[in-house]
Amino acid sequence: QVQLVESGGGLVQPGGSLRLSCAASGRTFSMYAMGWFRQAPGKERDVVAAISRSGGSTYYADSVKGRFTISRDNAKNTVYLQMNSLKPEDTAVYYCAADFMFMAHSIPVRTYEYDYWGQGTQVTVSS
Repeated sequence: QVQLVESGGGLVQPGGSLRLSCAASGRTFSMYAMGWFRQAPGKERDVVAAISRSGGSTYYADSVKGRFTISRDNAKNTVYLQMNSLKPEDTAVYYCAADFMFMAHSIPVRTYEYDYWGQGTQVTVSS
């Protein structure tokens, strides 16, 4: 069982930055690929970024490439999402998710592939 707790959301002006954190419980964090998803009102939950168990492989949605960076610190059981050059269309609830993986460099990107989810943190980009 893994429990995930997101933090770092808030209100930011267009062009600003935020860093989201997701702290995981348990002693096997390094066995999980991690993903960040987001869901805006009336829309489906979509992947934003994902990172392999090892941290050596990453995936980004086209809409955030070059602006967002996913990283992880296995010693701290934490995954991060650095969000720069934020746009109003980035406004959503952001969720962290974990997927148990045997392959060190695989990156799941679909919601149904993930086993555990956090409660979400609101990000609002507005002037």
